[in-house]
Amino acid sequence: MNAIAPPPMTSGRPRRPIDFLSLARPRAVLSYGVGVDSTALLPELVSQGRPPDLVLTADPGAEKPETYAYLEIMRDWMARRDIEFHVVRYVTKRFKNYPPYADLAGSLLTNGCLPSIAFGRSSCSLKYKAAPQEAFIKRWQPAIDTWARGEKVTRYIGYDAGKRDGQRYAHAATIADPFFDNRYPLRDWGWNRQACEDRIRAEGLPVPPKSSCVFCTAMKPDEVRALPAYWLRMIVLIEARAAPRLQTVEGLWRRSTKTKPGRMTDFIRVERLLPEAEIDEIVASAPTSLVRFQEMAAHYDLDNRPSLETWLQRFHARRGSEEARGGVM
Repeated sequence: MNAIAPPPMTSGRPRRPIDFLSLARPRAVLSYGVGVDSTALLPELVSQGRPPDLVLTADPGAEKPETYAYLEIMRDWMARRDIEFHVVRYVTKRFKNYPPYADLAGSLLTNGCLPSIAFGRSSCSLKYKAAPQEAFIKRWQPAIDTWARGEKVTRYIGYDAGKRDGQRYAHAATIADPFFDNRYPLRDWGWNRQACEDRIRAEGLPVPPKSSCVFCTAMKPDEVRALPAYWLRMIVLIEARAAPRLQTVEGLWRRSTKTKPGRMTDFIRVERLLPEAEIDEIVASAPTSLVRFQEMAAHYDLDNRPSLETWLQRFHARRGSEEARGGVM
């Protein structure tokens, strides 16, 4: 039988035996996008006995109604397993002379622009999804304690083993992160999208709809057809408000192709998703009305300044009942 090695010596005295059970473990966080990949990842991590200590979802305020409904299913699923879960949002703090707004749609309308993805960039995702999650974690005490020990927080990210996520992973893997040890379990397991859907069904859960903002360039025609009137009007308004400044793209779908126009407004018109007279009225008068409202609001100090939401309530009320926007997470 091999002899047991004596404890290592320090300054002539043996070190105290290490109580491995008392050592604090690095904390793990899941960035939950309410899509297929991250939904499949969560129950599999739980089944393997390594549930995340924290699950975060970032709400830009403009997800599809079906996504908000699905999140309630998962909120209940996590609550029954005592998984800490929070929804975070980017909070704008500097409004200059503008009416205060609370979400990405408000930013687009206030500044008269389209989301960055319409121009081939992804800053809207970084600002409204990645940034508020990181800000929350940096205030989360278990993460603070982990960093104080000189360790990193494990962050699970739902990139699958498919080609598209492979490209995203290839870029992400080159970025050194001083705070997080980013892990991609789906890629380690070789799971593609179909495998993720199968795992979700095996858990007894419905497969979630594709998660995206309703005015994202990635929206498919059938997804636009399914939107409530509230968001159809908002799309027309966003494109009309941004139109004077557009030079390189036509609208939210960028440029016209054989399958769809560059402007979602044109699609909404052709498909008769809103009455043509209503579309004409929004395009002709709403942007001017909004600018006048902004100019009026500039005369008030910030504490008493009317918010963009007060204008939007009137905008929708004039066009009938304010139909469901899908709620917030």
